[in-house]
Amino acid sequence: MIKYLTNLSPNVKGIGLAFLATIGMANVYVFSKAALLEVNFFQFQFFWFAFALLWNGIYLWSTGLVRMIPRLEKRSLINLVILGFLELSAATTMFLAIQLAENPAIVSFLSNATPIFVTLFGIRFLGERFNTIEAIGILLTIGGVVMITYTRNMTLEQFFSEGSGWILVSSMFLSISTVFAKKNIKKLHPSILTINRVVYLFMFGLIAVLIRQDTLAVPASAIFNMIAGSILGPFLTGLSMYSALKFIEASRTMIIQSTRGLFVMIGSMIYLAILPTPWQLIGGIITILGVVILVLGKMKFKSKKGAGSV
Repeated sequence: MIKYLTNLSPNVKGIGLAFLATIGMANVYVFSKAALLEVNFFQFQFFWFAFALLWNGIYLWSTGLVRMIPRLEKRSLINLVILGFLELSAATTMFLAIQLAENPAIVSFLSNATPIFVTLFGIRFLGERFNTIEAIGILLTIGGVVMITYTRNMTLEQFFSEGSGWILVSSMFLSISTVFAKKNIKKLHPSILTINRVVYLFMFGLIAVLIRQDTLAVPASAIFNMIAGSILGPFLTGLSMYSALKFIEASRTMIIQSTRGLFVMIGSMIYLAILPTPWQLIGGIITILGVVILVLGKMKFKSKKGAGSV
């Protein structure tokens, strides 16, 4: 079985890893929402990433990858610090959105705005341009986001208090982190990137719990949800997604990740008995379609550019 997996093409490996990360992340939305119904935000942050640190630490030690850490170059260490703060911002605002939103599937659909930020940052900082197909994808994604979040007379305060604003902030930080990680993936092993993220988030939770003097006596059911979610999310999802970036473009991973909301919706129905409204579901499907069109347009532009340079 291992020999067969080794013989797979890089493209198939990348797509498979991206799907594994997508399914793992979908379960994160469900298990984190269930846990956040029983504990406060900072207790959740502490336990979730304490468990994640344990799983990642065991993996690093058992595989011998831990020996890579002392050999990291100074530039790589600086990049890890930058990535740590980006991931801290992205993950913290995402879990805040999950806590505030009634349905975690809606938060997942809204996170499909990430490719828009990736495109806009590329235009602003890398001098890239986008074509007509990408523009259509951007407009469709924005339209889907509007359908999901629109409420008559909604104020900016309500937009954030219901979680929608925070997931868009999270998407912005995540897009920067994705582009930055892709640029450095050849020098930093995926497992190093994964545990770096976990360390920053655990330290944030630990400091917050100590300052607030929160109790660590939490319900057993919340512990179960945080153990399950931390295995699927900070460990499996982080490792799989960073590994996928070694084999395929970040744009292809975005297409696969855009379907995450459908898996979250199914999980929410089964585990939390929560259903989206028809408009929210339609809006979510439109965001997926928008992301697919946006990324296909980006890939088409790159293929034309590559053909012209031959």
